[in-house]
Amino acid sequence: MTDVVLPCRDEAPALPGLLARMPAGYRVIVADNGSADGSADVALALGAVVVQVPEPGYGAAVHAGVLAADPADGVVCVLDADGSFDPADLPALAGPVRAGAADLVVGRRRPSARGAWPVHARAGNAVLAARVRRVTGLPVHDIGPIRACRRDALLALGLRDRRYGYPLELLLAAGRAGWRVREVDVAYHPRAAGTRSKVTGTVRGTLRAVRDMSAVLAR
Repeated sequence: MTDVVLPCRDEAPALPGLLARMPAGYRVIVADNGSADGSADVALALGAVVVQVPEPGYGAAVHAGVLAADPADGVVCVLDADGSFDPADLPALAGPVRAGAADLVVGRRRPSARGAWPVHARAGNAVLAARVRRVTGLPVHDIGPIRACRRDALLALGLRDRRYGYPLELLLAAGRAGWRVREVDVAYHPRAAGTRSKVTGTVRGTLRAVRDMSAVLAR
């Protein structure tokens, strides 16, 4: 059974459809990061494991979810809980890791509809990915909000960021550690109705993400 960590804050409308599409053999761990819309109750009712994460931040939620993953399987996946990704893509990411062909597989977002990925967010992502390629030599073009890797190897990297800089720190750390990183195309859909982006949905969220990632690059 492969664990899938869903960092979650106020994503209740997206969870039923997302969990219904989860492939066989994948167990969902919802890392609830202070939701006020009943996300944890929805997830529990749908059979997911729920981990309460009092420390705010995307990285804090992901880290707590990874700690809760079963070390027996070894592989852990992460994807956003807003319905923008299709869980059917998870085997394509987890497969190379399980086969020993890659240490980390990240999804390269391909928008499925106009407006799925705002232009300013796409541009910012491209700049950061270019910086990662230049610093690490990794063949990545996306910061990778959907990914798969070995649980214990991920924890051994000792990632410190607990906010929006976490995915960027992961790639930089993977490059320094000599990880074999592979990128696969994944469809990127509009968010589920009733949810709102914590980054691109507000000016405050965008500025916070820029601050967190700038801090990671400055280390």
